[in-house]
This record gives sequence, structure tokens and C-alpha cells, in this order.
Amino acid sequence: MALMSYRLPTFLVLCLLFSYVHGQPGQLALTFYQNSCPNLQTIVRSVVSQAIANETRMAASLLRLFFHDCFVQGCDASILLDDTPTFTGEKTAAPNANSVRGYEVIDAIKTQVEASCRATVSCADIVALAARDSVNLVGGPMWNVTLGRRDAKTASLSSANSDLPGPSSSLSTLISMFAAKGLSAQDMTVLSGAHTIGQSRCLLFRNRIYNDQNINTSFAALRQQTCPQSGSDSNPAPIDVQSPNSFDNAYYVDLVTKQGLFHSDQELFNGGSQDNLVTKYSTDAAAFFSDFAISMAKLGAITPLTGKKGEIRSNCRMVN
Repeated sequence: MALMSYRLPTFLVLCLLFSYVHGQPGQLALTFYQNSCPNLQTIVRSVVSQAIANETRMAASLLRLFFHDCFVQGCDASILLDDTPTFTGEKTAAPNANSVRGYEVIDAIKTQVEASCRATVSCADIVALAARDSVNLVGGPMWNVTLGRRDAKTASLSSANSDLPGPSSSLSTLISMFAAKGLSAQDMTVLSGAHTIGQSRCLLFRNRIYNDQNINTSFAALRQQTCPQSGSDSNPAPIDVQSPNSFDNAYYVDLVTKQGLFHSDQELFNGGSQDNLVTKYSTDAAAFFSDFAISMAKLGAITPLTGKKGEIRSNCRMVN
């Protein structure tokens, strides 16, 4: 069936815009807490700013927390739930255990938010705002975060183990896993730019620095100094060798010079479909920043719970 081309009536356009900004039941909106919790974004940014001042690495941790939440059941704060004798959460999944951090920062934000506007703001929305502010506070772009997510009453250990891409993933696997979440190959490449900040454990990149062929030999030798072929699994290394504490486009420069820390990183620039985009971002930081903001907004819209679904947890670590 052919698609019809037409202009929406001005009145309908205005109605759609009003719905997006102000929100309707079951929808995310920019001003969702404008009246119910007007100090929300100020509180989140203040706590995140202090956390990063205490430990710069926390910016990457909070960004990673958001990604790992949204890729499992959607952006619903399921990753924050602690295990109990009768409940198993996602924290012990292979991609999360000894890897995802920042839970205590979310707790600190939640405590202050509850003091300001009790039983109003979801943990899922706090995670989304904390990720945005983390990026911006270390030099990255700013973007508007739509709000109105609600918190899951369930979690999925099996989905956390199966749905999150790993450091050894091939390009085709990465594209497929992102597509399963409604994200394009471009979204995958631009969101991978989050690796411009943060660190990783030797265990996760050892195979690349000893066995991969498409790697800068000097870079491999540098990483091998603190990551031997056996042992020292927890020894950290910056994912971006140039500026690991600044959100910039250096990650893509790393890829062009075959200095991606993970096999999955270097797959983005290895004679495949994403080479041109990586080259573009390596020379055009403004384009990367603009596209990253767009893709982060898409990431944050993955199957959120809204309306009367889920709940507003009073403690982000447990259901009410």
C-alpha cells in the first residue's frame, strides 16, 4: 500500500507538541514533574556533581548503569533491585557483577528527592537524569530528558545475561542486539562512544591485547604491562587511552588508530559498515555530540513503564 503524503493540520501539530511537552497519561514528557517536584533536576545534578568530584570515574559508571537498565526490560530501574531470599535481581548477571557501579549515588539522590517530594519521582527517571548530567559534567553534550517512567516490580537475571552486548561481540552481533531494542546501527555506533570515559578490568580485554590482529602493537604492549596473560584479572585500564576522564570524540580517534580496548570496540572500524561513521566522528566532535544526544533520547524511551504500570519505589533497592 502506498504511503499518503499530507500535511497535518496546524491544530493537530500543536496538540501533539503539547502532549509531548506536558504529558498525557501513559506518555513521557519534558515537564512531567514541573508542578509535583520542581526541584528534581537541581537535586539530581547537585548529587551527581559531588559524586564525580569525589571520583571522576563515577560519570562513566552512572552512564553505564542507565544503559544496562534500559537494555533489560526497558528503562524501568529493574537493575537497582537487590536480591532477597525470595527474589533474584539483575546485579549478579555476568555483564553487571563487578562491573556496574553507582547504586549508592542513586540512593543518595533518591533520599534527597523523597525529602523534597515524597512518593512522586521514580528511580527510573532518576537514573535517566543522572546519566545525562554525568555526561555533561565531564564535558559532553546536554539534552532534554523526557520523564514519567515508573519502576518495575520485577527483574530478569536471564535477560541481563542474554540481552547486553559483550566485549567480544562481532559487528553483526552488535547491530542485531541494538536492533532488537529498536536502535539502528548508527545508534549503536554513536552510543558506543560512551566508552570515551571509564575503565575496564583486564579480564574483559585480555584476549584482544594478546590475540587480535587488528590492534596497534604499541598500544597492545602498553596494556600488557598491567594485564598479564594470566592473573591480575581486576587490574583496570582506561577504555579511551587519550582522555579517559573527558567526554569527547577521542574514542573514535582510538578506533581509527586501532587502539580500541575491546574487540567489540574495534569491530566498529574494521573494514565494515560503520567505518565511515567512525571516521566522521573522529574528526567532527560536534556531529558526535549532536548524534549522541539524539541516540540517548531514543535509548531512554525503550519500553518504559508509564501511567499506572509499575510503581514509584520509596527505596530504589526494593519493591514497595
